[in-house]
Amino acid sequence: MPLPLPHGFESLQAIDEAYNPRLRVADVDAAAQRQAQRSAQAQRELPYSAGVPYGPTLAETVDIVPARRPGAPVFFFIHGGYWRANAARDFAQVAFGPHAMDFTIVLVDYALCPVVTLDEIVRQVRAAAAWVLRNIGEHGGDPRRVVIGGHSAGGHLGAMLLNTPWQAQYGLPDDPFAGAVLVSGLYDIAPLRYSYLQPAIQLDDGIVLRNTPLSFVRPCRTPVVLTWGEREQPAFEQQSTRMLEAWHAAGNTGELMPQPGADHLSAIHGFEDAASPLCAAMRRMAEAAAP
Repeated sequence: MPLPLPHGFESLQAIDEAYNPRLRVADVDAAAQRQAQRSAQAQRELPYSAGVPYGPTLAETVDIVPARRPGAPVFFFIHGGYWRANAARDFAQVAFGPHAMDFTIVLVDYALCPVVTLDEIVRQVRAAAAWVLRNIGEHGGDPRRVVIGGHSAGGHLGAMLLNTPWQAQYGLPDDPFAGAVLVSGLYDIAPLRYSYLQPAIQLDDGIVLRNTPLSFVRPCRTPVVLTWGEREQPAFEQQSTRMLEAWHAAGNTGELMPQPGADHLSAIHGFEDAASPLCAAMRRMAEAAAP
């Protein structure tokens, strides 16, 4: 008799349908074209500096868009792609809104599955965050006002940053971030082991245990906004809802922000607009952390 699937799923097809976001995007080709055009526009129009190393491997770089004046808050953005696709430059458009608010923006690159494991991706993103906290002052940023942003798999990686024992492992304050705005994140990755993604991401019991943010939420002073597009599959709402429940159970501060009319790809469009709810949340977090 086959073992039961996680969370009551009745079939592998049901897991695929729950977690393939392209199924709920009305025109995937048009969405991809828009993203490519807006990303190229951001790289042309903003003071975009690509490929700044934060670690020893070729994959470990960040792209930086410095603010117009020093001492600015920092937006630390982690891209999605289910840990096996995309690069920082593909999401350069998310810098438009923060730059208009006079943030310094850091877009993180990391190696991809299956060349590396999810364990290694988490290590790299933690190393990138540690590098920013120690070095962003040289690029016009204030390390006391770093706001994490993450989309999809990047939302998962952002949650892993919040759960990191920074003092014990990096010699940094345990709650070094001003806030986090995580979009359509994946906080319980167990179902994905049985999905169409498995040949690329190659999850096993140990990887799932070590890299499921819901499993080890700690007391943390960092406020969190968990958001998703209301046109996405219910699984993405459920992921955020369960994460917030665990976040609150640990005594932490957070809120849900569903986005009416948005799908998985358009749910990050708010980062392009300084007047959007996403950017307003970032601004509040940075202002609250101001010395």
